[in-house]
Amino acid sequence: MRIFFDTEFIERGRQHPITLISLGAVKENGEEFYAISSEFDESTASPWVRENVIEKLGDDPRQEIDKIAADFKQWVGADKPEFWAYYADYDWVVLCQMYGAMIDLPQGWPMFCRDIKQWCVDLGNPRLPKQESGEHHALDDARWNQRAWESLQLYQRDLQQDKRLRPHRDRV
Repeated sequence: MRIFFDTEFIERGRQHPITLISLGAVKENGEEFYAISSEFDESTASPWVRENVIEKLGDDPRQEIDKIAADFKQWVGADKPEFWAYYADYDWVVLCQMYGAMIDLPQGWPMFCRDIKQWCVDLGNPRLPKQESGEHHALDDARWNQRAWESLQLYQRDLQQDKRLRPHRDRV
């Protein structure tokens, strides 16, 4: 089961762990998950994060990270997940930190995440769909991640189809 996810977080350099603000995820079947942490300290966020992330959180309830981790694990279910994110490095670290160390990830989960941007670059960096609204809101970004993945999948199929349609010419 492919899961497209995004996190919003506070990052303050190597002296401090990344702090989860929110997690949004979408399964390929359309099921959605969204949670906001009650454990981040807004005063440690950069002005950019306060303006572009925290102000967009709204009034949704906030939860402890252990609860978010348990709920997310249950939401993922027993299927072996395939996680996808856009510029995934920090998102993957903060998701893994919800469970402790990477070795503490739930049974059957991969110890890596697939990166939509890296796949995009590998395909020649085609234009991705524009995100019309909700940028830097974890659930809206997760929804866009799914659309971006779908557009790359179609692009890759078109490339493969083009190669099959081109006549093979021997070099002289």
